Amino acid sequence: MTLKTDPTPSLSAIVPLEWAGYRLDRAAALLFAQFSRSQLQKWIKSEQLLCDGQPLKGKELLKGGECLSLVATPLQETTAIAEDIALDIVYEDEAILVINKPAGLIVHPGAGNPNHTLVNALLHHCAHLSTLPRAGLVHRLDKDTSGLLVIAKTLSAHTALIRQMQQRLVKRDYLALCQGMITAGGTINAPIGRHAQARTRMAVQDGGREAITHYRVVERFRAHTLLRVQLETGRTHQIRVHLAHIHHPIIGDATYGGRPKFPRQADSTLIEALQNFQRQALHATQLGLTHPLSGEELSWSVPCPEDMLQLIRLLQEDTKNAAGIKN
Repeated sequence: MTLKTDPTPSLSAIVPLEWAGYRLDRAAALLFAQFSRSQLQKWIKSEQLLCDGQPLKGKELLKGGECLSLVATPLQETTAIAEDIALDIVYEDEAILVINKPAGLIVHPGAGNPNHTLVNALLHHCAHLSTLPRAGLVHRLDKDTSGLLVIAKTLSAHTALIRQMQQRLVKRDYLALCQGMITAGGTINAPIGRHAQARTRMAVQDGGREAITHYRVVERFRAHTLLRVQLETGRTHQIRVHLAHIHHPIIGDATYGGRPKFPRQADSTLIEALQNFQRQALHATQLGLTHPLSGEELSWSVPCPEDMLQLIRLLQEDTKNAAGIKN
């Protein structure tokens, strides 16, 4: 089903008298705080935000008492083509959409991947998302990471969720199968930036952006560990880079993982499964946020997909067999 809603904002507000001397763009940002400053600047320039019915420049000073009116026609933000790609919808209302993204699905169209992405699927499901920045996406998952993503369906919801992200109020928990035995949980606080030589990779480096990852042990195996990871910041490839940095890369990570490691005397089934796991074993299992309209605290969780579950079962069986425990 394709839902149709009208995302066109139509609002008005009176400038308080005590704001005499405020710039138009400053007053607009305070009166229409549900929208980002950059979006309001676009509407001022396109003469869709008026002062007493007249267009003004953002830098012009106000006297107080003016009526600011906003009747904005949505402009197309993306040229991606809608495609009928199935979505695993976990939750949806008039403001947000939460999906469970499968591994292998690219989020954004890009060079070499103009079609068959999550954005193409979202535009088919809800056509007006083409008028929102990044088709309503407020965060992303790597192509081969599965799990929960939230999409805003209105401009005000998008702004509110972006602010929650910036204020680190959105809870994002992941399950990660990594190489090596980790004895206890901890926090990785190490800045991440673009790799100096390999520009498609990220790396821990001085001068990078602040990156903080918390993790705790869920289950230990003979040569691997299942972690529950929580992001405090959201840098590109953050979990993958941080776990590789502490010498516990994620199983199947072709970019940061190195060669697979096997428990001593592991059977051929487990060895083959580890060798042939074709993506990073990373799954966004829980998402929590404040609803941008109601203010209600919401959270969702989804279990690991079957490929990770099967690998976990094999690692559990190997651990039991090595300990002499019979099923």
